[in-house]
Formats: sequence, C-alpha cells, structure tokens
Amino acid sequence: MTKTTYREALREGLREALKEDDRVFMMGEDVGRYGGCFGVSLGLLEEFGPDRIRDTPLSESAFVGAGIGAALGGLRPIVEIMTVNFSLLALDQIMNNAATLLHMSGGALNVPLVIRMTTGAGRQLAAQHSHSLEGWYAHIPGLKVITPSTLEDARGMLLTALRDPDPVLLFEHGSLYNVSEELADDAGAVDIERAAVRRSGKDLTITAYGGTLRTALAAADDLAAQGIDAEVIDLRVLRPLDEAAILASVTRTHRLVIVDEGWRSGSLSAEIAARVAEKALYELDAPIERVCTAEVPIPYAKQLEEAAIPRPADIVAAAKRAVG
Repeated sequence: MTKTTYREALREGLREALKEDDRVFMMGEDVGRYGGCFGVSLGLLEEFGPDRIRDTPLSESAFVGAGIGAALGGLRPIVEIMTVNFSLLALDQIMNNAATLLHMSGGALNVPLVIRMTTGAGRQLAAQHSHSLEGWYAHIPGLKVITPSTLEDARGMLLTALRDPDPVLLFEHGSLYNVSEELADDAGAVDIERAAVRRSGKDLTITAYGGTLRTALAAADDLAAQGIDAEVIDLRVLRPLDEAAILASVTRTHRLVIVDEGWRSGSLSAEIAARVAEKALYELDAPIERVCTAEVPIPYAKQLEEAAIPRPADIVAAAKRAVG
C-alpha cells in the first residue's frame, strides 16, 4: 500500500495508459506546460513529449471535435475539459457527433474517445466553475458516464474507459483532488459497469456518487450513532445506471434517500426515484427522499455555497423522515 492522493492516482492512470498503448494521447487547455488546470497531468509532457501531451487553443468545440476525428482515425484520445461548465461550449460535438455517429452510421463508426472534466462545488469558484451537470450527460444515449469517488476508481476507471469502443465521459469532483489515502500498489483497471456498496446497512439505502459519497458516508456515521443503520451505495456509473444494485438494496432496506449535487428538477435523482417507483414501489415503507443542490447558481460566498449543496445534516434529516 502507498499513501497517495486522488490527483496522483488519476495521473498514474494516465501514465499507465500512455505507456500501455502508443495510440493514446492527451490534449486540452494547459495540460502540457502548465500540468493541467488542477495539476493532474503535471510532468507528463516531459515524460511523453509534445506529440502525446498536447496543449490546445481555448476552444472546447475545436479540440473536442479534433478528439472525435482522431478517434475515428484509429487513435485513443483523452480530452481534458477544465470544468463541466466549459463543456457546454463543446456540447454540439459531444452530443451530435461523439454520441450519435455510431447510430447514424448503422454501427460502422465507433468513437473511442474519453473526455475528462472537473465537476462540482465546494471550492469557492462561483457559478461559472462549480455546477454539477453530469446528470445532463447521463440523459444522452450513446455516452457512458462515470464518476470515480475513490482513489481506486480514480486510478483504474480511465484504463477501462480507453478500452471501450464508444465515448466515455469521466467526471472528477474538484473537492477530491487533494484527498489522500492508501492505495494498493497493484491497483489497476476496474469495471465501469456496476455500483458498489460502500457501507452495508439494514434500515435505509442512501445512493450517492462522486463528491457526494463522502458526504453520504459521514451522514451514515452520524445516523449510526443515533441507532439508524444506513446502507450507502456508490453509483459509480451514471449511464447506464446499475439499476439492479439500487433495487436490490431498496428491497432489503425498504427506504431510499437519494443524494445528488445536481439541481432537483429534471435531475438524476428524479430518474432514480422514478425507476424505483416503477419497479419496487411495493417494497417501499416510506416516501423516497431526495437531497439535492438548492435551485440557484452556485454562490461564491463560502457560507452560502455550503448552504446550497448537500450536507451531512441534510442527509441525516432526510433519513430520519424516511425511517419515521
């Protein structure tokens, strides 16, 4: 075991991918000489050279489009977009090309592209750098959407994503980069298909992902101190959802709290609630609870930002309503 950070685990995953396959290259704004907006690619330019670590102009649409073209040409591009807010400038490329070409070509044109981007609030970067829009992308057929919340997943999800023949979007929550924990020395590729039970429990199910997983686990500890045994599921993959894992847990606990840093209206949390209502309604002993971000642009002021996003106390309160 080695003590490392989420940022370093991501970098080690990138390094292994670049070593493993000569077709892999990375590009984006400041990924080379600057080492990436959040330092994830620091040192990779010196190690692999400018042909494989490419700084791009400030045009998300252009470099995502170039990545799609490279993927169609047989390469394995990793495109970094600084934040999910900026990905909206490339939404046309992501939705109308990357996600669609396989279907429009009758299965002839795969787009093996990986797009990494930072998401989430909690760092006082205000509304244009802090939103959680991964639920929007999870709406789009043709994309796979993954959200590493642990160091093991940060290290291993990228490798598996690069082996996928179709586009994969990898969302890194900005609050996780400095998280430091032990990681197995032989950590490597992990599945990008299934959710994971991060804490077993019998009284209720809490689903979370990405940056909200630690918030949910903290809430579960608080609940345990009050005699409520919560099971915490890390969704890991937002599209396609591991619906079976959610339904199996709800069937055991009969209560559900969904934690989602996206806005409540039209959200991933709404999708999960609908599926449970459709397929496990009679397993529920209480209404489904949702803990989401307040429906405002993320504030800059620290106390307002903290009040806007899901907090352990909010999850505890929702859980108590569920158990009655």
